[in-house]
Order: sequence, then C-alpha cells, then structure tokens
Amino acid sequence: MAARKKMAKKAAATRGAGKKKAAASGEMIISKSRTKNAVAKCKVASDFYAALDSKVRQILAQAEARAQANKRGTVRPQDL
Repeated sequence: MAARKKMAKKAAATRGAGKKKAAASGEMIISKSRTKNAVAKCKVASDFYAALDSKVRQILAQAEARAQANKRGTVRPQDL
C-alpha cells in the first residue's frame, strides 16, 4: 500500500516537471482553442498563434525585467 502511494507521488512530480520543461523548450504558452474562442467575429489564421505567442513572451520578458529592476522576485500587474 505504501509503495503505491510513493509511486503515485513520484508520477505526479514527474508530470509537473514535464510541464515546466515543455514551457522552457519553446512550446506555446498560449492556448489555441481559447484564443480561437475569444475571437468571436473573425476566423483566426494559423500563423496568428505563433505571432501572439511571441508577443506574449515579449511582454512577459519586459515585465520580468521591470520587476527585477525594482528588486522584486514577483511580477505584478504594474510591470505590464
């Protein structure tokens, strides 16, 4: 019984680590389906997702730099 709990705990930790690795490896951080649903009156071109992802990453990098310049380890809304 204890072995099952250990295996389940280890599997859960592995799943969480995979998501962090995927985000760092260049996988999209936006959701295509949610983006498509948010655009109500137009179709979404296939290359729009990559452009949006790039813009979001740029905004996040600028916010992170601003937070670090203000000697904070937390990104806040005012950093946008």
